[in-house]
Amino acid sequence: MTRLVNIPADFPAESLRGFVLANKRYVKPVYGGVVRSTATPQGKVAVVYGGGSGHYPAFAGWVGAGIADGAVCGNIFSSPSGAQAYSVLKAADRGAGVLMGFGNYAGDVLHFGQAIERLRAEGIQADTLVVTDDIASGSREEIEKRRGIAGDFPIFKIAGAAAEAGKNFEEVKRVFAKANAATRSFGVAFSGCTLPGAEDPLFTVPEGKMGIGLGIHGEPGVDEATLGSANEVAKTLVDGLLAEAPEGAGKRVVAVVNGLGDTKYEELFVVAGAVYDLLTEAGLDVADLESGEFVTSLDMAGISLTLTWVDEELFGYWDAPCDTPAYRKGSVGEVERDDSVLNNEATKVAVHTEGSEASKAGAARAAVLLEKIATMLEEAKEELGKLDSIAGDGDHGIGMANGSKAAAIAAAHIASEGAGLSTTLAAAGDAWSDRAGGTSGALWGSLLTAFGSTFGNEAKPDLATAVAALEAGREAVQRLGGAQVGDKTLVDALVPLVEAFATTEGDFQAKAAAALEAGQQGADSTANLVAKLGRARPLGEKSLGTPDPGAISLVRVARVVAENI
Repeated sequence: MTRLVNIPADFPAESLRGFVLANKRYVKPVYGGVVRSTATPQGKVAVVYGGGSGHYPAFAGWVGAGIADGAVCGNIFSSPSGAQAYSVLKAADRGAGVLMGFGNYAGDVLHFGQAIERLRAEGIQADTLVVTDDIASGSREEIEKRRGIAGDFPIFKIAGAAAEAGKNFEEVKRVFAKANAATRSFGVAFSGCTLPGAEDPLFTVPEGKMGIGLGIHGEPGVDEATLGSANEVAKTLVDGLLAEAPEGAGKRVVAVVNGLGDTKYEELFVVAGAVYDLLTEAGLDVADLESGEFVTSLDMAGISLTLTWVDEELFGYWDAPCDTPAYRKGSVGEVERDDSVLNNEATKVAVHTEGSEASKAGAARAAVLLEKIATMLEEAKEELGKLDSIAGDGDHGIGMANGSKAAAIAAAHIASEGAGLSTTLAAAGDAWSDRAGGTSGALWGSLLTAFGSTFGNEAKPDLATAVAALEAGREAVQRLGGAQVGDKTLVDALVPLVEAFATTEGDFQAKAAAALEAGQQGADSTANLVAKLGRARPLGEKSLGTPDPGAISLVRVARVVAENI
């Protein structure tokens, strides 16, 4: 467990502050994370990596010459917000485009996707780099749905080296895709991890057993097996990965034996030796072997093995010099310090032009509605959390409560400054996404932003615009999240709700009544579905019989709006 804690909620921020103070030669803070403190030439493609905290040295530990230009740092096991990612990416930009690398987790996909869209709207070339190395989290037929675990390390090292070598935007993307396709990881856990301030671990493993196919966000394994000797554990990992070798893979590999936070280095070295012997016996050339902590999960006791099948190009980038707080190779030569001042306020929504009187009145009303929504979600957070704990991580209730409260505060503040409805809802969306984290934070942030873009800051809100706003919100959610009806997400409630509101004849109340009925039916129907997306997908069967908490909370929010607008 984490013993050295002040206030648990402040742990990630305090940890990041200490990390920066201890590594000033490499990094400097910006809103949302860190960027290099060393000078980086204009015209270099910027590569930024990120995700939730609790995985050190991933991701801030890799910021420096040869690997990353910056890192976006969220709360423990929780995706950073779109605003945080935008801030770090914008600070790292050197005029040749920016790339955002992360493991394939739903919240990261949504939040980082938001940031990329925002950068593209400003004319900055930007894209995502998604790692899918974990063989336990998806079948061969759905490799694109696999999550990213310790394969982040070699893949990010290789892509970062390509950017450092001066490759252009499309070339760095190509090298990343090649490295990702050549990488496979597999892990086992001996005990679960405990969140700062918590008394109990997120999961337990019976004595003498090991969890097979663990996740790095505290997810239990997908199976259990008897814990054998170091050689037997090594064989489990090696056999699993060799059976999943990429099509057309050669005979040369880079192997990474990774500790998850509470496994001694000496134990890792014992397993590393066994891994080397097994790979050699299988006819593989071990071009390089690393053993240590690279992608951890707080204090989880466990170990993972990553293999990257390399050719001359990939190995050249893997072996290229780098100098970061947590990993070094060769010599990068002398580097200059970058003492420029970065604008950490760049992500905040501001009132540049006041809205019309009609739009300001709508903004004031929206602020009141958001306050009522926040009150409702605070009262429902335990119930929603219990629903989410069936097959997820149980944070939906607190995430929705925190996000809506932040949105209400932001909306009230900016509306008081004369903002129109669009500016007010954009500020609320940023605040919700930033404070809630996770998938729901990103989706609600995108919903509110889409609503605001449709209403604008001039026209008086009317029924036709409300229909268009709902349709824009639905499109934004499905575009960012990739969910369809039947995937057991809030989309199962949102799609029928929007359709009913748009097609029902009559005034607002008639449309709202039909929409609520359709949305509730959609939310209830999710009890009969198996989760196909997000963190619940690997444990989807456990969700059968329980409605999706995101769908339930969406209808409840819609009901508050209908009853109070």
